Amino acid sequence: MVVNKKSLKSLRLITDFLFLNICFLLAAFIAQPIELFFTKNFHIFLLPVINILWFVSASITKMHREVYTQSIASLIFKVVKNVFVQIVFTIIFLFFIKEDLFTRNFIVLFGLFLTIIIFLKELVLNKIITSQLKNKVNRRKLAIVGSGELGQKFKSLIDKNITSYNFEGFIDEEQNISNSNYLGSLNNFEKIITETGIRDVVFAMPLLKSDRLKNLLRVADKHAVQVSIVPDYMQFVSNKFQIDLFENFPIITVRPNPLDELQWRFVKRSIDIAVSIFTFLILLWWLIPLISIIIKITSRGNIFFIQDRVGKNNKYFRCYKFRTMTIEASSNTSSTQPVTTTDSRITKIGMLLRKSNLDEIPQFINVLNGTMSLVGPRPHAIPFEENYTEMVEEIKLRHRVKPGITGWAQIHGLRGDVFDFEENKKRTQKRIDYDIWYIENWSLKLDLQIIIETFLQIILGKNKGN
Repeated sequence: MVVNKKSLKSLRLITDFLFLNICFLLAAFIAQPIELFFTKNFHIFLLPVINILWFVSASITKMHREVYTQSIASLIFKVVKNVFVQIVFTIIFLFFIKEDLFTRNFIVLFGLFLTIIIFLKELVLNKIITSQLKNKVNRRKLAIVGSGELGQKFKSLIDKNITSYNFEGFIDEEQNISNSNYLGSLNNFEKIITETGIRDVVFAMPLLKSDRLKNLLRVADKHAVQVSIVPDYMQFVSNKFQIDLFENFPIITVRPNPLDELQWRFVKRSIDIAVSIFTFLILLWWLIPLISIIIKITSRGNIFFIQDRVGKNNKYFRCYKFRTMTIEASSNTSSTQPVTTTDSRITKIGMLLRKSNLDEIPQFINVLNGTMSLVGPRPHAIPFEENYTEMVEEIKLRHRVKPGITGWAQIHGLRGDVFDFEENKKRTQKRIDYDIWYIENWSLKLDLQIIIETFLQIILGKNKGN
């Protein structure tokens, strides 16, 4: 409605491929010896692959999905995210073909050039779009049919966003708004659009009968007026939803889950594996044995506490933690008694591990074996899950994704239970609400935000485990 999406997407793709190839050749020219650059034909072989990989990474990160103008911060993140995926794919491809002519210098330069050039290109494009949308000479006159709540909401969106429209006013059965915004009755629909020169009409009138709507659409077609219809689904759905087309049928998905899409599950899983392996190689190879020895020396019992918990699709899995409680307390896996910071069941080393969240470290094993993710709703022990089910009706919605080592609810302080039943019920409901919000609004940016916030809270001692 505001910008020709297909034309803009095509323009972005064409300019992307142009600058992508320039950045590739420039990085190769600088990073490789001159004689190799001009004598070897590896550029001809690799360039098509690089272009295909860019198309794939742009599809995964939805690089060209946003049509409207964006802030510089969101633009930078969008470009960096896409270039990161492109570089990862390129490194993986070069690894498999064992092409050693492309050095680390080439990868760094290619990524740097690509980030700067694509960012500047998108910035210029956004400036052009903004100037075009603000140009009142080219703006289209728009009217909204329906001055009720739905019509007013749509009007407020037009006011808040930069669009190519001049809002002329409302058309409705009767005048219930100010004279300046009221164009007239639906009975005078044809007269209004011809006299005012309106080119776009938005129908935001839920109770409009189908026969009446057909007649109005016929009149709009007669005068070449662009028609859009705003369906009032909010009277049926109070949560987030999305609309897709299946052939010619509009499909409404209630509580959409971005991780239902295969490409996003692949990206999230790849990051889980890469970060877990990196963490093991840098930190955990020595930290896990060290903590294990300390636990074994300071208390009787096993090093690890292994407990069945509820995972994705309500399936049980074995969750690993360092044992932080006495052997008697650890053996009672059916207990639902909340654990407090002064709990006598916790060992001395266990208190330190819980305070620093180091007791969660073995869950990287769960991440590697695919039963958990780095970020997601925290997995409940089965007895707790049964209790929570009685408190929160929609609790199973949180099992649409893999549980995580950390999560959106946890960085907001919603960890563990309290003894007071009513207070605990409120906290549980709030925690589940946060989990569901995370699932419906998942993005790589959100995962990164949660990981960084978790790390900062651990460093500052604000993130006490339960």
